[in-house]
Amino acid sequence: MKDYIYAIIGISLIFLCTTLGSLFVYFFKNKKISNTLNRIFIGFAAGVMFSASFFSLIKPALETETSYMPVWAIVGISVVLGAGFLWLIDKLVPHFHVSENKDEGLQTRGLSKTSKMFLAVTIHNVPEGLSVGIAFGVALANPGNHALLIGALLLAIGIGIQNIPEGAVVALPITAETGSSTKGFLFGMFSGAVEPIAAVLGLFLAMQIQAIMPWALAFAAGCMIYVVGEEMIPEMKGEGHDHFGVWSFILGFVIMMILDCIQF
Repeated sequence: MKDYIYAIIGISLIFLCTTLGSLFVYFFKNKKISNTLNRIFIGFAAGVMFSASFFSLIKPALETETSYMPVWAIVGISVVLGAGFLWLIDKLVPHFHVSENKDEGLQTRGLSKTSKMFLAVTIHNVPEGLSVGIAFGVALANPGNHALLIGALLLAIGIGIQNIPEGAVVALPITAETGSSTKGFLFGMFSGAVEPIAAVLGLFLAMQIQAIMPWALAFAAGCMIYVVGEEMIPEMKGEGHDHFGVWSFILGFVIMMILDCIQF
């Protein structure tokens, strides 16, 4: 039962951290994030996600023993499938990118700009929740393996840390668009609600079907790498010549690496 408590804490944490970040709307007087601060937030989140993709997902997937095909082939195929899945969602789901000031996905007149801004982040929160759920599912399916359980919890902590600025990045532009701090907070909070849902789905899949473990881990990694490469890296660089976003990326990467490598 103790192992399940760890899973509940980890899955709850990623949502609570997004909620905490959304509260920033009540402390920023101008309801906007400066371009520099936005690059720092995005860079840090990208560093955490990129590091987690390798140390928490791809690395354990590569260490799995398989008899039906080489594990490196499984991981390679799954990473591409995960990236392709997010690419398909990007093309189908209507959403709005604030940094580029343009729509993406299927064109529709039924959604407001605020709703599209909300969807832009919500669909990219799916791989984060999925990765945490899969990590806990693998740990629970291997009772007694303390390292897997701690690794899953540290992954949740890492994703939670980057969810704090991510919540602010969602809530503040929506507050500026709607003129309501409460709406900005609620949209920011609910953008993170998809993470525990995806986490629970990933947890049960990983627990029930051990054969898909390396596939699931690498698939989640592919989703996260796609988000980092397609969305976050261009945003963290911006149009300026400073390197705040780059150094923030490196900081996020190193922090997540340290968390994942700590031995308890």
